[in-house]
Amino acid sequence: MLVAGVDSSTQSTKVILCEAGDGTIVARASAQHPGGTECPPQAWQDALTKAGGGLLSRAAAVGVAGQQHGMVVLDSGAEVIRPALLWNDLRSAAAAAELVAERGPGWWAERTGSVPNASFTVTKLRWLAEHEPDHAARVFRVMLPHDWLTWALLAGPPAGQEPVTDRGDASGTGYFSPADGAWLPEVAAGALGHQVRLPRVARPAEAVGETGWGAVVSAGTGDNMGAALGLGLAPGEVAVSVGTSGTAYAVTTVAAADPSGAIAGFADATGRFLPLVCTINAALVLDSVAALLGTDAAGLSARAMAAGPGAGGITLLPYFDGERTPVRPGATGALHGLTTRNATPENLARAAVEAVLASLADVAGLLNHDGARPPPASSVARWTCRSPRSTWRSARPARPRGRWPAPRTRPPGRAAPPSATRAPTSPASGSASPRSGTPPPAWTAGSPHASTPDHNRVRAQASRGPSFIRKERLAVTADAYPQAPAGRHRSERNM
Repeated sequence: MLVAGVDSSTQSTKVILCEAGDGTIVARASAQHPGGTECPPQAWQDALTKAGGGLLSRAAAVGVAGQQHGMVVLDSGAEVIRPALLWNDLRSAAAAAELVAERGPGWWAERTGSVPNASFTVTKLRWLAEHEPDHAARVFRVMLPHDWLTWALLAGPPAGQEPVTDRGDASGTGYFSPADGAWLPEVAAGALGHQVRLPRVARPAEAVGETGWGAVVSAGTGDNMGAALGLGLAPGEVAVSVGTSGTAYAVTTVAAADPSGAIAGFADATGRFLPLVCTINAALVLDSVAALLGTDAAGLSARAMAAGPGAGGITLLPYFDGERTPVRPGATGALHGLTTRNATPENLARAAVEAVLASLADVAGLLNHDGARPPPASSVARWTCRSPRSTWRSARPARPRGRWPAPRTRPPGRAAPPSATRAPTSPASGSASPRSGTPPPAWTAGSPHASTPDHNRVRAQASRGPSFIRKERLAVTADAYPQAPAGRHRSERNM
């Protein structure tokens, strides 16, 4: 049986056709999206049609993983009101600050799992209300990019189908409670100025409908949640991904709530949780430097490997498009240490790669050490630019403490309190919501609804495929992280 996976990212849509039983890739294709930080949703559907031609029709089941946070707004006639504002559109930075100030960071962390920054959908709703009030007044329904594509895949006129999302992608909106598995519609209304319709939240592993050719459609999820599912992350393991954004995330059984805002307390695709830290600047920095040097990703890789560690003393600050972690939406890139002796293409290429890696090592340390400084010497894989993106798993497990403590052990013979055994009901879906400790749903290989890939095989295939990974390793020493003054905001410790 063949199944199709769709990755609708910021830059492109990719479709992979696989054998459900063992994950063997049968065929793949991709199609580009328009550039920029906003995009007409129809462009994603057009890219899916182009990339999926000849592939999707062969699949017995289809699932979509999409870029998180994007704001898709529709009127009462199901017409798109304006191009979607994407996660990397930072024009809503002032709106984010307003929203956080109105309720306080602790409230946001406790209720939504995250302190919203300019990437979150809720901030884009506030921006729309303040800057495009005529558009805001027409908004009847709000969706995410992956919701839109799932809706487009379902058979029948889209206006006649109820849009569906999943708890993983919903947890990146800023108006959803990962711990309770329920929308917070009053938060969305407070940002936009009036009530809106939100998609039904499907259960993990739920089949939400069928395509016109009879394939089962899954609920899908956000791209980071999809990556965690595909890697088979176990609780405590950390994954680092380099795409348009750079991310580090771990699967846990307890919801996260970080009032500093550095860690986003997302839900995952299985019923557990996905604390995540994200940088705005990753592969696009490498692409930009490659273009500056008149080469491509492979050429940048060769130049970077020809230079020595430290890039001859050149340091690149990679905040080309502002930054999310730390919160610096108005920041720009900077090049330091340039001299006539070290001004070579090789050193510049190396500096770009090291800049992205140092940024990722910085944010990954937040997961391992609860926002404190990294240990005296950490190490991350030295990556070179063979591909515009890659995902790898850290050999060192996360040590979650403080924000998501391990469940306490109950003395023998003592009954559990009612709150520990009661699963709340989501008003959006009418189904029980998974809480901490709830095992993920079973995925049966013989079912058209899902498949169970051999995770060891998946990891082996990932390590053989195009990636940044090299055997050379980079030591990140303690002096790279100066001690923050007492009382300084945690997110400012990692500049």
